[in-house]
Amino acid sequence: MVKGKMHNPPSLSFIRLNFEQSSDKWLSWRREGIGASDAPVIMGLSPWQKEGGLLLLKTGQKAERPANDAMERGKRLEPVARQAYVDHTGIVVEPMCVQSREHAWMRASLDGLSPDGSHVVEIKCPGEKDHSLAAAGTVPEKYYPQLQHILAVTGLAEIYYWSFRFGHTVLLKVDRDDAFIAELIEKEVAFWTRVAAISAGLAAAAVV
Repeated sequence: MVKGKMHNPPSLSFIRLNFEQSSDKWLSWRREGIGASDAPVIMGLSPWQKEGGLLLLKTGQKAERPANDAMERGKRLEPVARQAYVDHTGIVVEPMCVQSREHAWMRASLDGLSPDGSHVVEIKCPGEKDHSLAAAGTVPEKYYPQLQHILAVTGLAEIYYWSFRFGHTVLLKVDRDDAFIAELIEKEVAFWTRVAAISAGLAAAAVV
């Protein structure tokens, strides 16, 4: 993985928003931009969703899909996994929503950010297959765009990937990949341009 260049201090790269994740305000904010979990879809690496479905969602033509069992399990375990991370590393992190200063539509709901904004972690409570990949030193490909999107928003040079299972945890450091981020931002700009154009057309049609 490519090591990052020197970047602006985190405080200059993003703003913090104290939304309670899963609240109505959070869902609205999430729909009005591109989040980290949307990045794998836009890069064509998501096994769960295609870009066309995401476009319908962002333009208000499709409702959010209900959480499946794996998603609900991850939500329940995340606070436990976060505390285990804090205990393991000695670094205090809290969930936080952040938004890029450069591209206001670039957003991320972080699983853990340190108070000074210099340390970020993505928490997964995965099945055996994804956890085994992490144990072998590899982040599952479907999550790589998510991690790089977070680094693009925060301006940080690295992110930590915490794969949590009871009785066994894996911690990986993932470096900023500037070449990948450049491609990611190019595709996200194109996607959001389409969202804006379709949304404007729908709004105009509604007025007529």
